[in-house]
Order: sequence, then C-alpha cells, then structure tokens
Amino acid sequence: MSFDLVDLRLFAAVVEHGSLTRGAEQLPLSLPSASARIQAMESRLGAPLLRRHHRGVTPTATGGLLAGHAREIIAMHERMTNELAERTDTTVVLWATYSAAATLLPDLLIDFLSANIDVAVDLVPHLSRRIVPAVAEGRIELGVAADSTDLGRLETTPLRSDQLVVAVADGHPLAERAEVAFVECLDHPLVGLVAGTPLQELLHGYARPLGVRPRYRARLADTASVHRAVAAGVGIAVLPEAAAVAPGLRMVPLTDPWARRNLVLCRRPGVPLTSGAGRLAEHLVAHAR
Repeated sequence: MSFDLVDLRLFAAVVEHGSLTRGAEQLPLSLPSASARIQAMESRLGAPLLRRHHRGVTPTATGGLLAGHAREIIAMHERMTNELAERTDTTVVLWATYSAAATLLPDLLIDFLSANIDVAVDLVPHLSRRIVPAVAEGRIELGVAADSTDLGRLETTPLRSDQLVVAVADGHPLAERAEVAFVECLDHPLVGLVAGTPLQELLHGYARPLGVRPRYRARLADTASVHRAVAAGVGIAVLPEAAAVAPGLRMVPLTDPWARRNLVLCRRPGVPLTSGAGRLAEHLVAHAR
C-alpha cells in the first residue's frame, strides 16, 4: 500500500475536525475528490478508517493509528522544508491571534519590511490553540499567541498585554460599568466579525459552556465596521482593547480570566531560525512594547 502526502494531510485534517467536509476545505479539495481519496485509502488498506454518523466522522482503531503516523510524517516533511529553505531571500510565515494580526502587527510589519527588502512575511490569523502545536511541530517558525493558552515547552517572549473589552455606545446600560462579565454581554444583541474569524471562534468556545447562544444582529468583515455599527446602536461587541478606539464608544473591560492575557512570541527552543525569521523576531521583541 502507498499513501501520498495529500492523502495523509487530508486524513489528518478529517480526523482533527471530525468532518470530511471541513477536512477537505483545509487542503483545499472538493468534497467528491476528498471522499474518493478516503475510499481509495480504505480499499488499499483493506479496512475501514472512519465511522460515519450524523454528526460527522470518527476514526476507527486503524484510522486512529494511521492519523498518528500521518501527523508525524507531515511534521517531518514540514521540518525538512523549513531546514532546507533558503536562509536569506525568504518568506516568513507568521501565525498570530486575530487581535495581534489586527492591532499589534500591521505597523510593526510595515516598518520591518521597509528595512528588510529581501524578506516577505505571510501573516495568517489563527487561534492560539492552533498556533502552539504548529510552532511545536515545526510547521511554522514563529507564532504570536495569547498566554492564556497552554504554551507547552515553547520558548516565549512577552510582546504586549491583550485585554479583551466590550465596546458599547455612549448611553448604553453597560457604558457606565467599570467592568463586565462575558455572560452578561450575552443578554444583549451583538455585532461580531464574520463567521470563522479566530476571535469569533474563541468567543463561541467560551459561550457554549454557559448554555447561552449569542444573538448577532450583524457579522462584519473588519473592526472598523464593527465600531461604526456599535456606535450606531446596532449592538455591542467584544474586541481587543487596542482595536477598540472610535468616537461615540465606551470600552468596558471583561472580568473573565481568559480575557486578561498577554501576547507572546513563540518559537521552538534550541532550533535556529532562518535569517528572515530571526530578523523578524528581533524586530518584534524590540518594538512591540
């Protein structure tokens, strides 16, 4: 039997997300193509790899074993790619939380790229819980994550505080509060970013255990649009503090521990960075504060 790297990436993604559709989207592949690949893998192996049910898919015992090997092979391939990459004229892939990507990093990256004409930077917003394993497994060299996440054994350097706040219009019942709990925000209509944005995924993850479904009146593409909607009285919004600056708005800190966090630069300990990544790391640490 033989499985190519696309097969392994697809199968690992399907198992991670518990969904053939979402797994296919990660590569990306069409759903029929992804389904055909999985069926071909099961045929070559002579055993089922997935259990299908109405909520998605789960791996069989054989599928779980294959998923573990697939992740190891993918990580080895990424490490090989990184280690063989050209160490001068290169593209640095930087995964960062939404708040870092929206508020902290743009000006820093513009200054860095102006001074380092041989380097390109690919900034990709992600959840911290996805950034940490990507760095640890060598899929990316650098990540900017929130320290409210388990950072494992990564080498980390503090960059800046990253308080989440509630943006409300002047005159709103919450506007005079010194602070507010996230669960109280769920009693009000919300304005959020488009579905799938890392910040929205984070908030949905904390709303689910509370047994309250957020009521969104609007989902907009950027924080500037969210600001305008909140100022117009459309709803309230949970945003990073640094992003929440606009006329007619009040910013009320959240009391929840997960909303009080710091942004840190993450890298694998003891692993030399490529030239571009090393210079970028030095720039972020020197100028983030």
